[in-house]
Amino acid sequence: MNNYRTIGEVEEDYLRTHPEEVDDYIAVLFDEYAESGDTASLMTSLRVVSRVKGVSRIAEDSGLSRKGVQKALSENGNPQFGNVNAIMHAMGYRLTPQKLSSSTHAPE
Repeated sequence: MNNYRTIGEVEEDYLRTHPEEVDDYIAVLFDEYAESGDTASLMTSLRVVSRVKGVSRIAEDSGLSRKGVQKALSENGNPQFGNVNAIMHAMGYRLTPQKLSSSTHAPE
C-alpha cells in the first residue's frame, strides 16, 4: 500500500528545509487569497506555517491556547480577526492594507 502525503505535508517539509522562503510563501498565499477569497485555503496555508514555526511557541506568544491556534486556523472554523492577527504577530508578521487599483474594485 502506498502512503501518499498531502500537499500541506509536502509544503511543510519544504518550508522546514527552506525557512528563508517562508516570507515569500506568506506573500503568495495572501495574494492568492486576495484574488480568490478562499478563506479555507488561506487558513490551511497559515496552519502549515504555524507548524513550521512551532504551534506551542505561537500559542504562547499570541496569548491563545495551542488548541485555540489550531481552531483559529481550521479551514472549517470561523476565526475572529483578533485571533488571526495575534497569530500573525506571533509568527512575525502583520496584516497591512494595500490599495487596490481602480480597475480591481470598480463598481459593476
